[in-house]
Amino acid sequence: MDRTKSLSLAALAALFVGGFASGDALALPRDPYLQKVGPDTATVAFRLSSSCSSAQVRYGAGDTSQTARSTATAKIHAVVLTGLSPGTSYTYSVDACGETTPAKTFSTAPVPGTRRVHFAAVGDFGTGGSDQKKVASSMLANKPELFVALGDNAYASGTETEFQTNLFTPMAALLAQVPMFATPGNHEYVTNEAQPYLDNLYLPTNNAEGSERYYSFDWGHVHFVSIDSNCAVGLASSSKCTLAAQKAFVEKDLAATTQPWKVVFFHHPSWSSGEHGSQLTMRRQFGPLFEKYGVDLVLTGHDHDYERSKPMLGDAEAGKDAKGIPYLVVGGGGATLREFATSRPSWSVLRDDAAHGFLDVDVVEGTLTAKLVKTDGGTLDSFTLTKQLPAQPEAPQGTLNVAVDSASGTAPHTAAFTATASQAGTTVTWDFGDGATAEGPQAQHVFAQPGTYTVTATATAQGAAPLTSTTVVTVTASGTTDPGTGSGNDEDPGTTPSDPDPRPEVPATPTTPGVTPGTGDDANGGGGCAAGPSAALIPAAAALVAGLVRRRRRNR
Repeated sequence: MDRTKSLSLAALAALFVGGFASGDALALPRDPYLQKVGPDTATVAFRLSSSCSSAQVRYGAGDTSQTARSTATAKIHAVVLTGLSPGTSYTYSVDACGETTPAKTFSTAPVPGTRRVHFAAVGDFGTGGSDQKKVASSMLANKPELFVALGDNAYASGTETEFQTNLFTPMAALLAQVPMFATPGNHEYVTNEAQPYLDNLYLPTNNAEGSERYYSFDWGHVHFVSIDSNCAVGLASSSKCTLAAQKAFVEKDLAATTQPWKVVFFHHPSWSSGEHGSQLTMRRQFGPLFEKYGVDLVLTGHDHDYERSKPMLGDAEAGKDAKGIPYLVVGGGGATLREFATSRPSWSVLRDDAAHGFLDVDVVEGTLTAKLVKTDGGTLDSFTLTKQLPAQPEAPQGTLNVAVDSASGTAPHTAAFTATASQAGTTVTWDFGDGATAEGPQAQHVFAQPGTYTVTATATAQGAAPLTSTTVVTVTASGTTDPGTGSGNDEDPGTTPSDPDPRPEVPATPTTPGVTPGTGDDANGGGGCAAGPSAALIPAAAALVAGLVRRRRRNR
């Protein structure tokens, strides 16, 4: 090889190394993604190439003047933003070791009871393929407020590596701007009963077990319930989840909600004429509860197609004067579609096995409008549900602040809470995030199990909409290391961790809720980094240069 070619390659190597090392855009093995977004809180999760003790999230409404620091010191981070305003657009970016990610935006949930909600739903997408990317791109273009994921989020076995390559990489742009509320699919259960699924996602924990396998949440005037159908059909060991516990949670939860619209989602379909067919355990164990408490819509995946049932009641179509429930299979998120082997049954309104797409749903006042949007922008199916809503209460007046005396500790952990409402004559109720509740402006609770609990206070006054405020309590097992400092965080991203739960627990609420002002050089994240994220890219640049050298030698 002559000297001019050698110099060219040297210059190329310098360009690679210098460009990666000096740029101000932070190169992450996993881009920031949104979890547990509510009216006044949001979790920003991300992963770094190397351990860093100065990671933080800059955020704000219209700017990024506020700062929330990560409590983790290794590679896996989840930063809770609190004290946010409902229904507000926020800009955020991640700072780590002096570098910054490009700014992204998201919107908080509206005030509970707000009568306008826009969400998207689809399952069976986690392949990493081109169809999944098209569905994600189409979904983002429609700008939903939240994304309901119907299972099989990471094929083929739900491993740590597959979550990175088949979920977070192809859907990075969507997940950075739209919060995902997921339910596990059967493919996630292949690996340790969905443990990587639990490691990688940060979901609500408002059931009695404090588990993220099933949960509920409100978004505006829609109440969502996620059920782990794998558990219900016997794929989970009893120590992880049971059918009886889920049924008890679903009944109590549906009976308690005050939101007029109720949407339930899980993976295995109660009604389907696709390859897998109807899951009768789900239909017969949960269908009566859905009917009893007025569920409006049930969303599932599993079969790789789209199908919408007529309004169903029990094991048959609802009568003319009876209220039934439409059951949908929305399994065209990216996996290979499967042809229907039988003719369309009488209970099936419409089905399709040729188009990938997602369900786009608008719920405005007493009208729910849904359409199946194909990747080419066309509409495959559309339908409308209507109901009469009671008169809307007045908008919330005043403020509600929540304080906790001990936001973290080891199990069993006791915490005392105080709610202060500016409006006189309010009644305060508490949801501790583990299935327990209380009433009164002050409350004390014992968290028996390790976990991260979002504690919600709701203040109501006659004739006014309720006010809500949240705080986070982190409980570790006795004898374990503090969140974010365990050896499990040092695993390389994309590999199967040796620690069965490598993620850090979501940090507790700071003393000043959600906000740590950034000042001076420290706010820029200086120091604390074992090796900058660009360090991981230098060997790749060297390998590329070496490959060019070998190619030139072969072509001589």
